[in-house]
Amino acid sequence: MLLPDLTYVRKGSGPTVVLLHGIGHNKGAWDPIIDELATRYDVIAPDLSGFGESPAFAGGVAYTMPTAVDHLATQFERWGVVKPHVVGNSLGGAISLELGARGLVSSVTALSPAGFFNPLGKVQALFALFVLRFLSLVSPAPVLRRLAQTEAGRRVSGTLLYAHPERISAEAAERDALGLKYSTAFERTAIKALDYKFNHQVPVTTTIAWGTKDLILAYPQSRTARERLPHATHVDLPGCGHVPMIDDPELVTRVIDTTIAEAEAVLQQAPAPAA
Repeated sequence: MLLPDLTYVRKGSGPTVVLLHGIGHNKGAWDPIIDELATRYDVIAPDLSGFGESPAFAGGVAYTMPTAVDHLATQFERWGVVKPHVVGNSLGGAISLELGARGLVSSVTALSPAGFFNPLGKVQALFALFVLRFLSLVSPAPVLRRLAQTEAGRRVSGTLLYAHPERISAEAAERDALGLKYSTAFERTAIKALDYKFNHQVPVTTTIAWGTKDLILAYPQSRTARERLPHATHVDLPGCGHVPMIDDPELVTRVIDTTIAEAEAVLQQAPAPAA
């Protein structure tokens, strides 16, 4: 099965960190923190298939989690990295945990990851996401651009995603609105999410962080994550919404740094492989 290569940005040097965005989003989701991370890491931020600038899977290829993980593994090879640290938000958080469960990464930092909702939470998440998708589809591109230029427009369009939508720039708001409108994999990805549940153990250093004001994957889902992954580190992101990089970039960066530092310490203590 031949899958398309992902478009990505790469900057910095040091241990490799791969940043995975959520459904309907794009690599620009990481703009609030990528430059800071690049001062000490080799950072790779891809557009997932069918989002941003990356092409969608061919029509016969299902957007299942195993396919997504297999695809990322091939991209790691393409990028010349072995067991990078991975950070993911929402859908990207679920993919990150799946990569960790397979032992394909050195650490996982999952920000409000998908896969821990009950039936009601699943309905809430999909309803909110499809509202955003519908509004982007029915709104002409010039209208989306004009909305992005005003603080009031950004507050309205970003309320479900951010606790502080006023903090997103006009440029980023326009990019995200048009990216959601023209996404070629939104429905195919969302439909598969109906049956998805994360229920594995992750044998690498793992942190799960949840925004206390998340309106997509509501904060009570963090309790389910704690129950299913008792050996992970669980932290709250006070005052943050579903995409916390906008709401509190310094806090998110500290969580990532702490996870990677712990993982690097474990890796340095590991015995060398036998000759």
